[in-house]
Amino acid sequence: MAKPMTKTQLVAALAEEMGSDKKTASGALDAVIAIITKEVSAGGAVTLPGVGKIYCRERPERMVRNPATGEQMKKEADKVVKMTIAKALKDSVNG
Repeated sequence: MAKPMTKTQLVAALAEEMGSDKKTASGALDAVIAIITKEVSAGGAVTLPGVGKIYCRERPERMVRNPATGEQMKKEADKVVKMTIAKALKDSVNG
């Protein structure tokens, strides 16, 4: 598996794709991340066309096991961020 793209590499690629400088691309990326974070934190969902849908899902209270000791314990209800990948992206990867 290839190493994941870093933020610096992503900003450089975004700047090249936009035909602008890295400072503008970094600002655009930071703004998109802030919008996604705010919307998902509020319980909403964000669809990135061609990429997928990012949303928050609530998990109920449940019993879990400590792998070190084998002890059963109760884990409180919490929220988890999920992402459903778009069919177009899946097809381009497998295509």
